[in-house]
Amino acid sequence: MSIERVNPPGLSPATGFSHAVVATGGRVVFLAGQTALDADGKIVGGTLPEQFARALANLLAALRAAGGTASDLARVTVHVTDVAAYRDHAAELGAIWRESAGRDYPAMAVVGIVRLWDEQALVELDGFAVLDG
Repeated sequence: MSIERVNPPGLSPATGFSHAVVATGGRVVFLAGQTALDADGKIVGGTLPEQFARALANLLAALRAAGGTASDLARVTVHVTDVAAYRDHAAELGAIWRESAGRDYPAMAVVGIVRLWDEQALVELDGFAVLDG
């Protein structure tokens, strides 16, 4: 299995994401949306960065349970209740991503939404990965 990140020179610089990801071979793992829920089903963290860190940890835990690693991520969608807050915290969120998932960014999108299933949730991440064999 191979993943190639494609960032054409004619597009704006890819900062914190890849414009395209080409995955060949392997199994596809679809990852359900993950929020900052703890093992008891309660939202933890009162700030966007705290919740982002937990949601990402939950997403990566599900991926590891399926046999993958962060470098196998091909696509991640970030759903946020406040896009302005996401932009304000972009540097911190990027640092959280790099610490947890490394510098190989999947194709990504940030989508502003009215609310999430749990009213206290500020962010939800979903995606898919391509694994060997």
